[in-house]
Amino acid sequence: MAQLILLRHGESEWNRKNVFTGWVDIPLSAKGIDEALEAGKQIKDISIDIIYTSTLIRGMMTAMLAMTVHSSGKIPVVLHPGEEWSRCYDAESESELIPVTSAWELNERMYGELQGKNKQKMRDEFGDEQVKIWRRSFSTPPPQGESLEMTAARTIPYFESEIVSQIKAGKNVLVSAHGNSLRSIVMDLERLGEEEVLNLEIPTGKPIIYTYENGEFHGT
Repeated sequence: MAQLILLRHGESEWNRKNVFTGWVDIPLSAKGIDEALEAGKQIKDISIDIIYTSTLIRGMMTAMLAMTVHSSGKIPVVLHPGEEWSRCYDAESESELIPVTSAWELNERMYGELQGKNKQKMRDEFGDEQVKIWRRSFSTPPPQGESLEMTAARTIPYFESEIVSQIKAGKNVLVSAHGNSLRSIVMDLERLGEEEVLNLEIPTGKPIIYTYENGEFHGT
């Protein structure tokens, strides 16, 4: 029985400032660092064989910080496929590592021309309903950005082809990513419809754990 842990990054500096972030590569806030460490305590006794993160620093920071308190004492190592300079030549040292794969497919929804703008100021300018559509609609993207539907079109195929194969092989997997990329994965796992996923919220720094048994994922 393998386990899948989905973890939304801790609060970022732009989360703190109520700013649309998207693909702008903003780090965690002090609160976000604490959230990542607390998340690590919640999963510290679950064996983790492989880690996937987005390419954005807030996703990577969250995974790395969470693993600093893991009971295994193992060290996450970011893989650089095809780069000989990153190779470990010692078997004992390598046995203490947990491979980390970063993938742009797990990045947050790209918010286009909203990136860097304050959410309340956008409500004041365009109205609550329009901003709600940009944020919550399944198929309507913000200007020059991605809808949740577009995000799912890259996230779900990657999850099913790369991550699920590891779980089927019996490995426990940690995925450290973002609210919308994880919403799309949960939508797939729980077979949620378009309307159901609109009300789905993924909290920062709170691990969501599934077990995989007899070909099915089950929430815990």
